[in-house]
Amino acid sequence: MSLFSSLKDTDILVTGHTGFTGSWLCHVLTGFGARVHGLALPPLTSPNMFQLTGVERLLASHTFDDIGDYASVIKCVSRIKPRAIVHLAAQPLVLRSYREPVETFRTNALGTVHVLEAARVTPSVAGIVAITTDKAYINADKGNPFSETAPLGGYDPYAASKAAAEMALMGYRGSLASWQRNLVIECARGGNIIGGGDWSDNRLIPDYARAVATGTPLTIRNPRATRPWQHVLSLVHGYALLLQRVIDGTSNNSGEAWNFGPSPSDCISVESLLRKLADHWQPVTVLIEPSDVHEAARLSIDTTKAHRDLNWHSRLSLDEAIAATALWFRTASTSPEHLATLTKSQISAYFSSV
Repeated sequence: MSLFSSLKDTDILVTGHTGFTGSWLCHVLTGFGARVHGLALPPLTSPNMFQLTGVERLLASHTFDDIGDYASVIKCVSRIKPRAIVHLAAQPLVLRSYREPVETFRTNALGTVHVLEAARVTPSVAGIVAITTDKAYINADKGNPFSETAPLGGYDPYAASKAAAEMALMGYRGSLASWQRNLVIECARGGNIIGGGDWSDNRLIPDYARAVATGTPLTIRNPRATRPWQHVLSLVHGYALLLQRVIDGTSNNSGEAWNFGPSPSDCISVESLLRKLADHWQPVTVLIEPSDVHEAARLSIDTTKAHRDLNWHSRLSLDEAIAATALWFRTASTSPEHLATLTKSQISAYFSSV
């Protein structure tokens, strides 16, 4: 982990630290010796990784609040005076975005503006690593991998809200000279995440875990939909590299966008992923119930830039990622007291090859 030695003793604020990816990120950054602070709503599911793996004990401070509340964001950032911010907090669920479009835009778009503005007016902040999504690209279902220069947009409230957040990032990045403010704004667009600790609704791995736990069928919408599946640590690895660039001052200009995704061979269908899960976990009965909501049939992203300029690539194949995910959830069901140790072990194994 010496590659990330510049993060040691650095104050880093993570928004969304109580979520699935945020919890993994807090484990990784504190393992690098960073002083990690959190800003997020309380965990939204029970169980949740934040509590099961003792994330709060790792933190220098943490605040339960809403990034949709501008005054609260300003107050938190000005109090902590972080060197950098990793902005993960979001409403991340596509189906929920159909039910709650206003809340989705408020959190994902306006919440991002609040974090950007808090960073702009807080002199200690050298930069932000903002996390959006590969679903922010306009997807005509042609199957071509999206590069970072592909047009942004969205056919559902979630995707559109993330594209709106991207517009905010661009607007702030382009205005820094007018404000005479040196601030790096890096943006990470990641593929579909798997890994232990996610209990969100209407996500394939959490739904599979619930089906195993309850002995009930797993209902899926589109078995042939293909996605760029990757372990959460692959994405956290990319975020850490961008964070290091912010801290070291080696980012290009005021920052840019980056894709983080698996190799093309790991962009497989939902039904193929389920078969692989059954090999490492307990098989479940699968029911298919098509939905009226819009969902892209195919999605993949071009990660050439991250490979070339960051020397990033996932250290876990899809089969390894699935095995690690299944082990984590099996441990959660049989020995939850061992989850913190298992999490640290999986982190050490991943970064030992970085």
